[in-house]
Amino acid sequence: MNAPMPTTHDDLRDLHDLPSYPKERDDYINPARSLLTGPPISPLRFAGGSTGWLVTGYHEAREVLRDPRFSAERWRGDDAMRPVPESIRRDRSSGAGSFLAMDAPQHGHYRGQLTRYFTVRRMRELEARIEDIVADQLDALEAAGKPADLVRHFALPIPSLVICEMLGVPYEERELFQSVAARLLRQDRTDAEFVAGKTELDTFLRTLVEAKRKDPRDDLISLLTAVDELDDEEIGGIAGLLLIAGHETTTNMLSLGTFALLRDPEQLERLRADESLLPQAVEELLRYLSIVNAFPVRIALEDVVVGGVTVTAGQSVAVSVPAANRDPALVDDPDTLDVGRPRSSHLAFGYGIHQCLGQHLARIELVAGYRGLLRRFPGLRLAVPPEEVRMRSDMVIYGAHELPVTW
Repeated sequence: MNAPMPTTHDDLRDLHDLPSYPKERDDYINPARSLLTGPPISPLRFAGGSTGWLVTGYHEAREVLRDPRFSAERWRGDDAMRPVPESIRRDRSSGAGSFLAMDAPQHGHYRGQLTRYFTVRRMRELEARIEDIVADQLDALEAAGKPADLVRHFALPIPSLVICEMLGVPYEERELFQSVAARLLRQDRTDAEFVAGKTELDTFLRTLVEAKRKDPRDDLISLLTAVDELDDEEIGGIAGLLLIAGHETTTNMLSLGTFALLRDPEQLERLRADESLLPQAVEELLRYLSIVNAFPVRIALEDVVVGGVTVTAGQSVAVSVPAANRDPALVDDPDTLDVGRPRSSHLAFGYGIHQCLGQHLARIELVAGYRGLLRRFPGLRLAVPPEEVRMRSDMVIYGAHELPVTW
């Protein structure tokens, strides 16, 4: 798999016509072929015009994501699919409480306030409520009539309701945060749109945090207001990160996973015949689909050798999770969806200190969602040809904008 590579910053600087990260997927679901046929680390032109590196190899991806010599602070480098907002560069920060783009020890300070609320035990305590929410949305999907949009009536409401209840965000405000998330996650969003969307969400959440301080309830935002080390701006930043991440990723896994199964009748029937496969099927769908595109990005704080290539201090490195999760070093026959495959150590939830905080919650939501669909709609099928499904090639988080289904 290895090929001759430039090994120094000077070599990379002299290269012309470097490829940019491919925005389109192959056959709606698979990573672009160019991501799967190249070496594990190769030159890449980033969205802001800088040159850096693309990591597609599984072992190399883990190496970058766990190495503290690579920074998660976005202002230091460039993004693969769109320029870093000027406000983040100017402030040298992605915002108070936004620990996803922080390094240790700041990252640990914020994440440490949350880990006890996202343990496996605590998430399992939510299972009954999640099952109720799934049942309600199955009713809503059926009531919508045939054909119905599975995203609108099922995949989007489930994680939105769950994260709203956890945080204490009124669900009737969902249009605000769903709209802001959709704008912020567009690949072509402008700096002005970023600032406007972030300001709108920050203002909403700061007002909510102030209300929780005065009248605390049994929710996560109220609990955080009791933490002396956190001010309202930080709590709002944490809540905004959890709110967007908590519904966007699971929404798109529910819809894209359903799309993938409906296009693979053999695997769908295996699940219908044996629901005990669902937990490992979820892990396989997470690996196979890998909805996060050219993310995460890390910036070298010093010269680091990765896969035999020297990444020079200051260079950006984009980790392609979709490609890394299709590396034969991870699983045999990686381009095949196998719902009975034993659980793999995939990177769908990241790796290292930034591994997804809500992964246990996401797994519970996905198992409950897929199981509910299998039981309620044994004749579920696409209502349009696959080529008419509008895919999220324009978004940082991949999936389907709408998924028309019938039964």
